[in-house]
Amino acid sequence: MIKIIVDCFGGDRCPEAPIEGALAALAKTPDLHVILSGDKNVIGKHLEGREYDASRLEIMHAPEVIGCDEKPTDVVRLKRNSSMMKGIIELRDNDDVAALVSVGSTGALVTGALVRLGRIPGVIRPAFCPILPCMDGSVVGICDSGANVEVTSAHLRQFAIMASLYMENVYGVQKPRVALLNVGKEAEKGDEMRREAYSLLGETECVNFVGNMESRDLLSGSYDVVVADGFSGNVLVKTTEGTAIELLKKLKKDIYSRFVYKMGALLMKRMFMEEKEFMNYQNYGGSVLLGTSKVVVKGHGSSNATAVEKCIEQAYRMQISGLSSKIETEISKYDHYED
Repeated sequence: MIKIIVDCFGGDRCPEAPIEGALAALAKTPDLHVILSGDKNVIGKHLEGREYDASRLEIMHAPEVIGCDEKPTDVVRLKRNSSMMKGIIELRDNDDVAALVSVGSTGALVTGALVRLGRIPGVIRPAFCPILPCMDGSVVGICDSGANVEVTSAHLRQFAIMASLYMENVYGVQKPRVALLNVGKEAEKGDEMRREAYSLLGETECVNFVGNMESRDLLSGSYDVVVADGFSGNVLVKTTEGTAIELLKKLKKDIYSRFVYKMGALLMKRMFMEEKEFMNYQNYGGSVLLGTSKVVVKGHGSSNATAVEKCIEQAYRMQISGLSSKIETEISKYDHYED
């Protein structure tokens, strides 16, 4: 039985979305056990009248809620009874618990995971790795996307190793094609750190490094993993998501601007719906935090039930694949330098 804690508070649609997502995941996965973390009275009311296997679901009472504007270090010290921190502590202290899923404060989650859980031996810094859909129907992982604003070439090599193993073991991508986010494709492009990273990645046998990537090629389907510092990676992900959302808005506005466009859209309604679902980030889960001693998945703050269900699925697949031990094995083969 795989036990996963679901933090039920802190997001825009909490606690409804985490609870609904957890129930959906339970219904689909017979060997999944979910622990809902949060105010037991509130969670209990949402479970009333619902059908689920009570032997595979429990509530861990945590009455405090973390606000997005709270200082992460204060949260770790002072809010041990919050749904997130109590979940992290339970994950650390209980060997039977495999993972934590949360849609709450990113800063609090990263700080709590680093302070309370720690890192996989050999990992310098854990990194976020979200998934985006590509135009050919595949997906691409971006590592890092916000956990580490300033990095070294050694960090980027570890990000590449961890993300490659993640894509291979969780998404079944054979020999993931890894690219380095840069201002041009030529090997000499970028600052000194990125040129060093280019050389290191080329020397890393377990990484299928295919060179630099310009941001415009992210969704081309030519890459399976894109390695970046957390600042650039975060801007890349949010710009891509924002562009997709605004394009859909403009398309809808233009369709309603003329009657003939409306008639054409009516004939293509099914196709438009399929494209909308294809580009909807809610269908691709969350950002996994690669490199922590236990599995942590961070969902978007506005995650709906489907997104939370996908996050739980990501955590489940990471656990059954033995990803953490595989990361430790590969990381140990290469020299690294602590911060």
